[in-house]
This record gives sequence, C-alpha cells and structure tokens, in this order.
Amino acid sequence: MSREHAIAQAAAHFDSGHFQRRLQALVACPTECQEPDRAGVLLDYLHAHLGPLLRELGFDWQVLDNPVAGAPPLMVARRQEPDAAFTVLAYGHGDVVRGHEGKWRGGRSPWTLDVEGDRWYGRGAADNKGQHAINLAALGETIQARGGRLGYDVTWVFEMGEEIGSPGLDTFCARHADLLRADLFLASDGPRLGATKPTVFLGARGGCNFDLSLDLREGAHHSGNWGGLLRNPAWRLAHALASLVDANGRILVPGLLPNELPANVRAALRDVRVASDAGDPEIDPGWGEPGLSPAEQVFGWNTLEILAFTAGTPESPVNAIPGQARAHCQIRYVVGSDPDHFLAHIRAHLDAHGYTDVALAQSGEMFRATRLDPDNPWVELVLQSLARTTGRPATLLPNLGGSLPNDVFAETLGLPTVWVPHSYPACSQHAPNEHLLGSVAREALQIMAGLYWDLGERGGAIARALRDRPRAIAPGP
Repeated sequence: MSREHAIAQAAAHFDSGHFQRRLQALVACPTECQEPDRAGVLLDYLHAHLGPLLRELGFDWQVLDNPVAGAPPLMVARRQEPDAAFTVLAYGHGDVVRGHEGKWRGGRSPWTLDVEGDRWYGRGAADNKGQHAINLAALGETIQARGGRLGYDVTWVFEMGEEIGSPGLDTFCARHADLLRADLFLASDGPRLGATKPTVFLGARGGCNFDLSLDLREGAHHSGNWGGLLRNPAWRLAHALASLVDANGRILVPGLLPNELPANVRAALRDVRVASDAGDPEIDPGWGEPGLSPAEQVFGWNTLEILAFTAGTPESPVNAIPGQARAHCQIRYVVGSDPDHFLAHIRAHLDAHGYTDVALAQSGEMFRATRLDPDNPWVELVLQSLARTTGRPATLLPNLGGSLPNDVFAETLGLPTVWVPHSYPACSQHAPNEHLLGSVAREALQIMAGLYWDLGERGGAIARALRDRPRAIAPGP
C-alpha cells in the first residue's frame, strides 16, 4: 500500500464515525485528577480504555507506580519490531481538569461528547484525550497500510496527573530511562496557532510563579481617622510592582530577561501572526519589549505578569485602610534565561529601590524552558511531511507560549522534542464548553498518518546521522 492509502484510511476512520465513538468512551471517564475520590477512575482509564486499544496496535503495556507517594500511576507501552531503525517516544495524559458540571452551555454534561456542527464538546476532547486518540488512530491506520511493519519502534508514556503539575513524571522518566530510550520525542498537546494553521512547536516556555506581600499591621483601620498617618500596603506594593515592569509592559529587571533572541528563532517567527481566530482578544500595540513583533513577544521573549492582586475586601469594600496586600505573579521565560536566580534578581532589585519591607516567595514548582534547535533535521522532516499532506506550509513555533513538562523529555531523557498540536486557541480548554473541532481532528488524523509513514521512509537515515554527532538540542537554562 501507499502513503496516500494510509492518509485516506485515516480520513475514513473519521468519516465512518469510529473515531467519534472511541473519543466518546474516553470523554465519559471523569478523570479529574484533582479529586481524591477519582483515583479508581484514573486507573480504569489506563487499564480498561487505553490498554485494550494499545494491545490492538501490537503494544505490550504496563501500569507502574508513581515515584511520588499518592500521585497517579503512569503507563508505559512498547511496540517493537525486529531490526527497527530507531525509536519514537510518544506521550499523552488522560487526566483532565474539573468538569464544572452545571456550567456548560445548554445544560451539556462534561462527560458526554456532544457534537454541534464542527464543535465536539466534552471535558478532555481537546486536552488531551482527543489529541492522543488522534495519534493512536492514525498510528493504527499507518501500521495497517504498511503491512503491519512501521520500520521503527514506538514507546508511549501516559500520565494521569498533568493537570496537577505532573508529579513524579521527571523522577519516573529518570528511573526508567532505559525503558524509554528513543531517538525522537513526538507528541501532541496544546493549540495550533490557529484553527486552519497546522502547527509544529519544539519546546515550551518555562514558568516561575512567585508571591509579593506586605504585612504592615493587624486588621484594618478607619480611613477617616487614620488616613494620611498610616502607610497603605496596597499603594506600597503597587509601587513595588511598578518598579518591576513599566507602564507599557516592559520588564525593568535585566536579570529576568533572556540573553538574546537567536537568529534562527527570529527567522522562524518572521511570518507568524498571533490571534487570528474569531473570539481571540485584540492585541494591544506597543505593549511589552520594544522592537519585538507579537510573535516574538509570545514565543521568543520573557513576560512578567500580575495574575492576582488583593488588599482589603474587594467583594465588599469598607472605609478602612487595609493592613496587608498581596500579589501573585508569574514569569514566562524562554531558553537563555537565568531562572535559578530569578528570585535573587527580584530581591536585589526591590532592595535597591527601597522596598526591603516587601516579602518575596516562590509559589509552586518551576517549569523549565526548552527549545529544540529549529535547524534540527527531525524538524525539517516533520515540516515537509505536514506540507505534503495538507498542501500548505505548517507554522513553526520554536516553543509554545505556555508551559508543558517538555523538560522531562528534552533534558532528563535528552531527546529532540517535536509537538504537533491538534487543538486551537479558542477551544475553551480548562473552562466550561471545552471542545475539539471536527474539521481539525479529521485533518490531524491525515497529518499524523502521513507523518508516521514518512518517519518509516526517512527517519532511519536521520537517526543514524544524529547518532554520529551530538544532538542539536538547545541547552536548558
């Protein structure tokens, strides 16, 4: 059979309704990893749903304990062929955020795949059940079209705790590095740049969350009696925050910025246009680092945002000067930054500007920034494959604007990482009315079938060439 047959079969898999029925079964599992009483459901998703599907495709699989006590289990599945030229490591997560029952439009249940025109509503339809279901279905059609032989091995790792920060994933992969040994990491998560724009991204921006707080006194005091006599922590903290970022969104602390915007990253982003779908917010011109395009701001540079800022009781204000103020902030950063010293840079800056009374503390785990070199030959193969299948060039993003546990695969396992997302920015991910676009799903099935075919044709030569020289992965920060 041919590449064209594999792609046609992938489209037929969608048109027959088979893909919709399979996704319905996955969405029906309320795999809310934040809820302790869902532990049995998380395990059932692996054993009763993914296990049989993987076995149909020739995988041997096992569910293994998480190195973090009480954290959700992980699954490793391997499909091996005699004389395979190389190995692809794939990834997916079967957990979802809370379903938000009762808040979906039209009384929809988050656990029912409800198709309305091009929109397929359901929790996990876009993040991430629909995406790994697409890849598994396309892989199956490619295996069949190639007469049962891909020419390479495939290993899958599935986790069930991505929505709570992937606890244990890094330790798990380090512990099972031999089991997960591969030449290429290829997975799907996150959004395309736009619904009609097939996209490839090569890593993710890192994330560092921190809190600034100022506790001046117990309780609040009447503003008429004490106004002008007591320092207001909200004003003080507002000025401290304003010393970090100017009125136009430019970061004023040099230690929070990347070293540079590499030439090949700038070239990859030259023709990228951000926010092109209906419902996307309008971009504010002149916001952020001067001289950068919107795409360079999001995918090539660092940002510092205030995510929450409180003082007093905003829901019911009273005539009193508050005693405390707090701000929850976040740095999104790219490769070439100095995240291990972000807090030290902020502390030094605040002290130098007289804000020694403002407390600073990291909040939660830090996501590391990663980016595969855009000139890596795996990238060329993937871009050419997508263009051949769709008849139009794919958008290349050096890294996702958000954060994913890509550092586990790029740094801990040392793999070149390529992501081909199947969602789009307005999918309502993490909110009520999450949905997958049927048109994108159908095209994605074809894209992945073509890509799995092309890996069998050309991947062996690339893997051999890269084994003879150091892998071209941009180092983490």
